[in-house]
Amino acid sequence: MELLIISGLSGAGKSAVIKDVEDLGYYAVDNMPVALLPAFAELCSSVPDRQSYERVALVTDVRAGQSFDALFKSLELIRAMNYDYKILFVESSPQSILLRYKETRRRHPLQQDGEPLLRAIARETELLASVRERADYIIDTSELTHAKRREQLTELLSGARKRRMVVTVTSFGFKYGLPPESDLVLDVRFLPNPYHIAELKPLSGLDDPVREFIDRWPQTQEFLVRIRGLLGFLLPRYREEGKSGLEIAIGCTGGRHRSVRIARAVYDDLSEKGYYVVLTHRDIARDPAREET
Repeated sequence: MELLIISGLSGAGKSAVIKDVEDLGYYAVDNMPVALLPAFAELCSSVPDRQSYERVALVTDVRAGQSFDALFKSLELIRAMNYDYKILFVESSPQSILLRYKETRRRHPLQQDGEPLLRAIARETELLASVRERADYIIDTSELTHAKRREQLTELLSGARKRRMVVTVTSFGFKYGLPPESDLVLDVRFLPNPYHIAELKPLSGLDDPVREFIDRWPQTQEFLVRIRGLLGFLLPRYREEGKSGLEIAIGCTGGRHRSVRIARAVYDDLSEKGYYVVLTHRDIARDPAREET
C-alpha cells in the first residue's frame, strides 16, 4: 500500500490538493486525526478489496495546540508495520494566503482576537517547520492555476508515468464561462438535449438513462468517430513536441448532461489507447432547474 500524508499551511489549498490527488487514483480522506493513522492504514490493508486501497491519501491537520510528536509517533508506528509513506507539504506565500482569507471571509484557525492575519500565518509557518523539514514533496500553490497545480502534482506523484503527457478532459457549461486553462474546446450543444425530457432533467451525464438518450442519436456517434480521429492525429504530435499536459474542454449549455457524457466517452477512449487521462466535471453539481436552454 502506498500512503500519502498531506499537511501544510491553512489557506494554502490542502482541500483542493486532496481532490486532485483523488483524480490521480488515490483513495482520499480529508481531515484524518493523527492518532487514527496507524489503525486506518491497517484497516486499508486488511479489507477484502485491497485493490481499491493500493494508493491512499490522507489530509491531517496538526496545529492549534496539538503536539507534532503525535504525528511523528503515528508515522513511526506505520513504518514499524511495514507500510511505506510519503509526506506532501502544501504551502503558499503569506500574501496569497492573506488574499484567500479576505476573499472567503473565513477566520484563520490560529488567529486570535485583534491579531493581524499575517502574524497568525507567520506563527503557523513556524509551528509547521518540523513537518515541512520531513516532507518528501513540497508544492507551493501561490501562483498555480488549477491546471498547473494538477500537472505539478502528477509530476511529483506519478512515478514511472512522470514523463508521460497528462491529458485532462473537463466537461463544463458555456453559461458559466470557458475553463481558462483549456487547450482544445469542443462544443456539443448541437446534440439533442436531455434537459427537455422531464425524467432526465434532474439526472446527469453519468446516469445510464441520460447516456442512453445521448448515445442513440446518429450525430452523437458520428461526432465521437470524428473526434477520435482528430485526437488520434493531434495527441501523438503534441507529445512529440514535448508537451507535458493537454487540457480538453467539452462544453454544453449547463455542463450537466451532454458535455459530461461526451467527456466520459473521450476519457474512456483515450485511456484504452494508453494515455494518462484525468477526468473532471466542472459544473455537474449546479442546479439543473436553473439551467437555461
